[in-house]
Amino acid sequence: MTPSKIFLYFGLSFIGGIFLNSFFKIPQPLMLGFLILGILLISVFWRYKKLVIIGFCILFLVLGIWRHRIFLSKLENSEIKKHINENIILTGVVDAEPDIREKVIKLKIKIEGIDNEILVTTRRYPEYQYGDKLKITGRLEEPQVFEDFNYKNYLLKDGILAVINFPEITFWGKDFGNPIMKILFSLKQRLEESLNNVMSSPQSGLLEALFFGDEENIPKDWKEKFNLTSTRHIAAVSGMNITIISALILNFLLFLGFWRPQAFYLSIILIFLYILMIGAPASAVRAGIMGILFLAAQHLGRISTGSRVIVFAATLMLIQNPLLLTLDIGFQLSFLAVMGLIYLQPIFSDFLKKIPDFFLKDLTFEIFQVRVNLSATLAAQIFALPILIYNFGQVSIISPITNILILPLIPIITILGFIFSFIGIFWQGLAQILSWPAWLLLSYILKIIDLSSKIPFSYLIFKNVHWIFLPISYLALGILTWRLQENQKLKFLKY
Repeated sequence: MTPSKIFLYFGLSFIGGIFLNSFFKIPQPLMLGFLILGILLISVFWRYKKLVIIGFCILFLVLGIWRHRIFLSKLENSEIKKHINENIILTGVVDAEPDIREKVIKLKIKIEGIDNEILVTTRRYPEYQYGDKLKITGRLEEPQVFEDFNYKNYLLKDGILAVINFPEITFWGKDFGNPIMKILFSLKQRLEESLNNVMSSPQSGLLEALFFGDEENIPKDWKEKFNLTSTRHIAAVSGMNITIISALILNFLLFLGFWRPQAFYLSIILIFLYILMIGAPASAVRAGIMGILFLAAQHLGRISTGSRVIVFAATLMLIQNPLLLTLDIGFQLSFLAVMGLIYLQPIFSDFLKKIPDFFLKDLTFEIFQVRVNLSATLAAQIFALPILIYNFGQVSIISPITNILILPLIPIITILGFIFSFIGIFWQGLAQILSWPAWLLLSYILKIIDLSSKIPFSYLIFKNVHWIFLPISYLALGILTWRLQENQKLKFLKY
């Protein structure tokens, strides 16, 4: 057994410990029993390598349980929780880009003297910026848990334990934030203004959402169409979206004539710049890491090595914040989408080898690379499907076809959009002309989604999905993937 495989088992054991404690709250005596069992296997049977490895896996399982308990305990015993349901006065700094809605602004506030953040909802005006120092007077409350959405857990994964709605706010100064982040947010704001000046809705709203994850300018009826066709991910900086875009950017650069090493490094640079451009939110950073690691797995040319690196990266992220495993859907989707691309895409690509790519070449549409894009999309979506069903209770039957028709255009639109938006900061007239190709492609995407949303009985609704659905689904998916890979090996040997 190779060292990398041993570390893979250790990482999976650590993740398993976090998973167990997330759902079952492992009691202290049982945790101690696991610890003693692991130590006994290592110390008593040290001559038997496999038993020693099992012993260490048990220790890493206990370590995962312990890390989750400690992290959760720190949050539960936070100083801020002692003041829930009290009227308080506090001072803090706006620690992220303000979330501007139609009538309100949501501010993430880093409180002075306390290692926690709160979310403040206030009126649309006056506006506040990242780095502003504010004095806030209001009632501190615990986030609500709605019937169809656990808002408390949604904020908890980001370390936000409390909210204040419509407090009295006194401005105390500005430029208390990170100067680099301030520059990035300022550039993002200017790009948004440039984009909206040269392009009309709904195309501008979709492009703004694609760039920055901001859906505020997408009309409500279009949001519903995205939901019906399972294409909402293109209007968000989602883990699955960045992962698929990573694959498409690499293929696009290869099509343009770059050598594979050049395309690999340029793809990483483009993803890195993109994440910085949108302000480097934690969700996008995690998704970007997964996307870059997928490219690294392809570049190395070794599927097993790539998957082990990704599990190792996920382990490091969970050491920093173990709540991501069960509370952050973006983390789950990015991890699963990458695993799908690594394990299922080669299989699907082989299944679809009879697709007549030469027709596309004759028509000079090789950029769409139907076989590659179809296999990548199917692989990512199949691995993410149980999570989507469990969390959203709805899945589109025709989603794979719809995504195949629109996803290959996303990297092109992204590149074109950044070019004309950046030029529009300095020369709006030229940006208006350069925006036409992107507008046409966005119009095509919206038309495909509109037509797909009108197909009757094209989606399934699942109600009250039990959590046991997830382990059963992924166990079955894992067995199916393993069997398909074994069949591929047999076909290769016979050949």
